[in-house]
Amino acid sequence: MTKNDAHEQKFFNALNDIFVGAKIEGESGYINLMAIKSRYYKNGVFPQLKRDIDTALTDFPDFREELFDKLYSFFQRYFSESGSIYFRHTPLHQNIYEKVYTDDRDVVLFWKTHMLYYVKTDRLFKSMLVEVDEQKFWFDASQIELKRSNEKRSVVFSFREKRTDATLVFDVSYSERGSKTKEEEILKNLNKEGTDISEETLNQAFRVFEKQSEVDFFINKDARSFLREQFDMWLYQYLFEGQNVWSAERLAQLQALKSIAYKVIDFISQFEDELVKIWNKPKFVRNSHYVITLDKLQGKPVLDKILAHPNFEEQVREWQELGMIDDGFQAEMLTQKDLTGVLIQPQYQHLPFDTKLFPDLEIEILDLFDNVDTSLDGWLVHSDNYQALNTLIRKYLGRVQTIYIDPPFNTGDDFEFIDEFQDSTWLTFLHNRLELAKDYITKSGGLVLHLDWNANYMGRRLLEDIFGKNNFINEIVWRIGWVSGYKTQVDAFVRNHDTIYIYAKSSRKDYYFRKSESKIPYKSFKQSEISDELNKIIDKWGIKDKRIKNIKLAIKDDLGAVYKIGLETKVGAYNIEDTWNSSEYEDLHSNKIKRNAKEYTPNGAEITQKPEQLMERIIKLTTDEGDIVLDFFSGSGTTVAVAHKLRRKWLGVEMASYFETDILFRMKQVVAGIGKNEPVGISKNANWQGGGFFKYYGLEQYEEVLERAHYGDSDLFNDPNQDPYSSYVFMRDLKMLEGLEVDYENNQVRFHPERIYPDIDLAETLSHLTGKWIRRITAEYVEFEDGEQMSLTDPDWQTLKPMIWWQ
Repeated sequence: MTKNDAHEQKFFNALNDIFVGAKIEGESGYINLMAIKSRYYKNGVFPQLKRDIDTALTDFPDFREELFDKLYSFFQRYFSESGSIYFRHTPLHQNIYEKVYTDDRDVVLFWKTHMLYYVKTDRLFKSMLVEVDEQKFWFDASQIELKRSNEKRSVVFSFREKRTDATLVFDVSYSERGSKTKEEEILKNLNKEGTDISEETLNQAFRVFEKQSEVDFFINKDARSFLREQFDMWLYQYLFEGQNVWSAERLAQLQALKSIAYKVIDFISQFEDELVKIWNKPKFVRNSHYVITLDKLQGKPVLDKILAHPNFEEQVREWQELGMIDDGFQAEMLTQKDLTGVLIQPQYQHLPFDTKLFPDLEIEILDLFDNVDTSLDGWLVHSDNYQALNTLIRKYLGRVQTIYIDPPFNTGDDFEFIDEFQDSTWLTFLHNRLELAKDYITKSGGLVLHLDWNANYMGRRLLEDIFGKNNFINEIVWRIGWVSGYKTQVDAFVRNHDTIYIYAKSSRKDYYFRKSESKIPYKSFKQSEISDELNKIIDKWGIKDKRIKNIKLAIKDDLGAVYKIGLETKVGAYNIEDTWNSSEYEDLHSNKIKRNAKEYTPNGAEITQKPEQLMERIIKLTTDEGDIVLDFFSGSGTTVAVAHKLRRKWLGVEMASYFETDILFRMKQVVAGIGKNEPVGISKNANWQGGGFFKYYGLEQYEEVLERAHYGDSDLFNDPNQDPYSSYVFMRDLKMLEGLEVDYENNQVRFHPERIYPDIDLAETLSHLTGKWIRRITAEYVEFEDGEQMSLTDPDWQTLKPMIWWQ
């Protein structure tokens, strides 16, 4: 390479890195697409771009090295090691700025990743050689299957072999179903191989490997517009800084620079746009089942079939694991009646049956209901919550009365998934989801956001940006500990509270009057009856007596706390609430909740963040019986459990691996009525006896689409009628078209879901796509609430096209 070629080589090397990011070992859909991206670059972009640059520089060859230097200087600012496109290097002297004033808002919330979709945080693992105490370790990361979403997953090491040079070879994988590295077993195997090392040496080698880079993966929503805008700003700054007078030749050179930069931008954007399409495509419903309690099956022929089913014994074992029956249980106890026809063992009437064990009887069970979806009490969805919100939005558009979320607080340890973001990443992570969630809410509904001191200041700004300042309803201070006993203290000041924000969907008026008229047990007072204490409250809130038309005071709710004062004035209604104190409840002592861990979390996890009593107050305050409550950070399921006990419908989304072992088990225990006579949660206060019917299912995930999508080696730039850099290069790729069978002779197309995934729930998938609720499901068709029927054996492929071939 000559000195004059240095800038050119540097630019093309950087462009290659831009297309594929840092080299990542392992198996994942993302790596699959990056490999395809690399082939397109090497076989199409690289040679075409060199030809176009040569042509552009025909009239001024001396500009060549400067052109490459400037291209490199611009593009290296915006690409991360994961290949994500955003503000990566933006020192102040580069004058990267953002318009913050608009016609409708004074200041727009700005953060460096606001133009992105946050996908996940993962490690960029590479196979590597590690040496500790003169012992060599080779860690093979070539087969590691990267994470599908943002869940926490530990790395597991397994010993493979000892090489002839005494190097110890280990396979590296992510934990599945709680699997862990078995150090003792590894040390025993090493000893058999004649290698005697300490556990400390072994763990030190593991730690060295695990220190590899952890990066955020983003997708730019509109990479073309973003990069073109940034280039124009960069070029504008270059042209007008200083007092230079530009010649015609110089301006022509800069125009050539812009033309080449735009070509690069257009092609880079092709791949980013493809990722956007995959990220936002509706996802297939998979692995769906129903949980239904015995009382809803009594007297029906299908119950006899269930009791005679070969999988019934497995159902009995699950009841035993969940503490629902004892060792003396016999199947006949479920249906035995005395001479008057009364069940002899009524305590079993709310035992939950899981149709996962009785798939051949599921249609017959659903046929018991005139309207399946309206008969369901709730839905549990195992999915990344963005994918769930984006997929379910048509079905639940404007139907949810209250959304309560308790998202990660950005502390690093309060959630079972990655929870230690940069502030800008945390804002993007939540903003992506809240933008979608807002459309779920009814006109009179609202969103409740629970945060701690790590994130509450950002959360308030975020909600103002999405819902608007005027739709702020209240800020609740939730005391979570005692001054003398709470563990977090800084400079002698105690942190013993969280912050809960409530925002209305459309307006304070819609939210306030619906709630004040239908929820609050107010007692009205005339002005002459206003107490001195009440006057103090009025003064505190800056409301003048002469503006007050009426005062309504709710002295105590059913949990024994003063919580609401309503003031109707000449200019509107005010809604004043006190501080909510967890110490008011009889089962909260010294910041610990008396709870039966087995009842709610079979893995023994203790939860003190969100007691059921808190959720009871929020749900009672904001909803009526039958309203839908949504929690898309469901965690262990407190929100949906309380909603069910309060006879609200519910929708819970959780992505963590404990979906089945914690939240699903908990909801089975809730419908079984466990704890109804004990001071645990709200079961006793709510007189909850049990019973229910709910559905649970998973969704296809972004990484799964990338894994299943088929992209081939296509020729590029062969259409003389199209711009080679911006024409859609994926037009001829199969993506997931293997699910279609085309009969060209009869001009027919049939969809075969089993060719894509063996466990697709086509009825629920179609419900999501059309936005229609399900009335009936048969083996042949699904019937929706408006009477329309869609075939399940030969579905309309045009309806399903966005799921399998996006463009």
